[in-house]
Amino acid sequence: MVHIYVVMKSNAAIGNILTRVSVRSFTDQPVVSDDIETILRAGLAASSARNMQPWHLIVITRRETLNAIADATPNAHMAKQAPLAIVVCGDLSKAASGWEQDFWIQDVSAVTENILLAAHALGLGAVWTGTYPSKERCNEMAMLMRTPAHIIPFATIVIGHAQSSPEVKDKWCAAAISYETFGNFSRQ
Repeated sequence: MVHIYVVMKSNAAIGNILTRVSVRSFTDQPVVSDDIETILRAGLAASSARNMQPWHLIVITRRETLNAIADATPNAHMAKQAPLAIVVCGDLSKAASGWEQDFWIQDVSAVTENILLAAHALGLGAVWTGTYPSKERCNEMAMLMRTPAHIIPFATIVIGHAQSSPEVKDKWCAAAISYETFGNFSRQ
């Protein structure tokens, strides 16, 4: 356990990953435009299968739209108090075809995680609220965001200055890790 704390102190990226938490309460302080651009750039730097980049981001700062998101998707109720949301969408017109088409889900998941980590690195709080694969939530967000049929709302990330920060959870679980083959818990 001591090793991980040494790594966290000497490596900002590892520290950022291990201390990120989901924040669901925000102040009304706006997120500055430079921070929004940094967050977007970090999101779009995500890995992508075959570099297809099948994503589209919708940035929301208007209070009416944030309130509408909260009303349309109950798991994003905190958007009513947040100054920013980013709707991460899959763009099926950029996705691979055939059996590879569903790689878009992994690609936009990577974008979503990058956005969460970037927000945390900037001292902001954020929470990933799921939309896809719920048909109801996808339809609600698609109507609200006025997306064409090939743009699939995947998740809404609600972002702002944290009103309070939840305690960091140690999620390490050795039983969730196998070495070489499933069920082999020995490193040798």
